[in-house]
Amino acid sequence: MAYLVPLLHSKGNAMLAFRTLPLLFALSIPAAAAEPHWVASWGASPQARWDDSFILPAGVPASFERQSVRDVVRLSVGGKRLRIVLSNRYGATPLRVGEMRVALAGEGAALVAGSSRAVTFGGSVHASAAPGAVLVSDAVDLPAGALARLAITTYYPAPTPVSTFHWGGQQMPYLVGGNATAAADLPAAARFAGRAFLNSVLVEAPAAARSVVVLGDSITDGNGSSPDRDRRWTDVLAQRLAPAGVGVVNAGISGARLLGDRMGANALARFDQDVLAQPGVSSVIIMMGINDIGWPGSPFAPGDAAMNAQPVVEALRQLIARARAHQLRVVGATLIPFEGALAGTPFEGHYSPAKDAVRRRVNRWILDSGEFDAVFDADAVLRDPARPSRMRAEFDSGDHLHPGDAGYRALAQALDLQALMGKKRTRR
Repeated sequence: MAYLVPLLHSKGNAMLAFRTLPLLFALSIPAAAAEPHWVASWGASPQARWDDSFILPAGVPASFERQSVRDVVRLSVGGKRLRIVLSNRYGATPLRVGEMRVALAGEGAALVAGSSRAVTFGGSVHASAAPGAVLVSDAVDLPAGALARLAITTYYPAPTPVSTFHWGGQQMPYLVGGNATAAADLPAAARFAGRAFLNSVLVEAPAAARSVVVLGDSITDGNGSSPDRDRRWTDVLAQRLAPAGVGVVNAGISGARLLGDRMGANALARFDQDVLAQPGVSSVIIMMGINDIGWPGSPFAPGDAAMNAQPVVEALRQLIARARAHQLRVVGATLIPFEGALAGTPFEGHYSPAKDAVRRRVNRWILDSGEFDAVFDADAVLRDPARPSRMRAEFDSGDHLHPGDAGYRALAQALDLQALMGKKRTRR
């Protein structure tokens, strides 16, 4: 039988080309039991809070006490019931929740009238997660369609160090004093750039529903996209996949590396929790390695030795093996161009021609090795055909490292859905 693996090549414009992989209707629904099941619909990968010696500030409050946090999230796949998951992965003390409510989100911090529901844990509104543990709520009867926006409000009555968080300002929570879990709006709330403890939202979806996890760094996390607008490339991908009942979980961490820690644990260390533990996952996209190449010798990791291609390749091979052991389809994405990245900022030194040569060698392996089930040539989508080491100007957020809204949309639109959701290889 013929096999199709879409690859992207560029001569000015990204064009789809094909090599051999199984010819099948990739979005056809697999045989499944009639009962609905739990599927990961939204996620934010946890990070350990770093100290002030690092060049970037954590950007979130040091702790909460008698305060409420309202997070607004957009689901990918929908369902009739949902569960909220908090993470105390990096906490040294128990994480204590005084109360939590979830509602359909209106504008800003407002709730849709009549949609607020109490969230319980083992039948109680109070809950505690041990250090290193997650806290999964009881099922909440709140029907929410695909791409619905939720407002999740959590009250922390006791001193609560923010030891487990997710860095970045693509969707900023609201913070107020007192128990505001039932408040219809929070007009006087402060805001901060990141997530605190909120890890994922699961939905009870139809039997055939499943999800894709995107494991990545700041490109996946959406740096450079418009805040509070759901403009990451994974958001656009979720819009494309929603009609097929397929969810998208963003497991991107800004600054994340395959092999190094600092802004989050290395990919090999977090793969089990951030990818394999997600219920209903059937495919994983891996788009990582640019920080392993760019950080050494820069202000992010001034003492690190220069990276070469082989350790990056070996790390990717390990992730492929672990995905296959859990019957996941694994898609490899090439590393996007980054000439001039962060030039003229306190972070200058991220790019050099030697680093770009390493990126190109890694990309050649991703494209030609045949070790992934499918390949997404993100580099070809975004690169300037006149100068392939840099991003096309219309796709650049301005820092020459992260795409803007147009670049993220181009990435999501270029990904071939058949390659993403097709049948897993059985050889090797």
